[in-house]
Amino acid sequence: MFDHVLLNVANRIESMKFYTPVLQILGIKALYDQDEYTAYGTDRLHFWLHESEQEHVTRKMHLAFAADSRQQVKEFYQAALAAGGQSNGAPGLREHGPKYYAAYVLDFEGNNIEVVCNK
Repeated sequence: MFDHVLLNVANRIESMKFYTPVLQILGIKALYDQDEYTAYGTDRLHFWLHESEQEHVTRKMHLAFAADSRQQVKEFYQAALAAGGQSNGAPGLREHGPKYYAAYVLDFEGNNIEVVCNK
């Protein structure tokens, strides 16, 4: 459905320190890093970080990344905390469905980043 998602961030380098290790757990790799952009991706979706002026920074967005297993959810969550993210919900089952296993962290810009496994 989507080709890419772009987050406008105040400090791309600091954001990369957060996103690079957590996305690697899901098999999402950095594709390129240019002056103002860093792109991560898979065959299905690209995720871009763009350094912007403070008034254009993306805030309070909710992004949900798909995990292949509950173990990946746990690893993503731990890596996010280690990279400076703030817990917004430890790994566990959620009310969204009988197999909806998710964790939530806040990134440096205050975006709610979810990782979910529906198995």
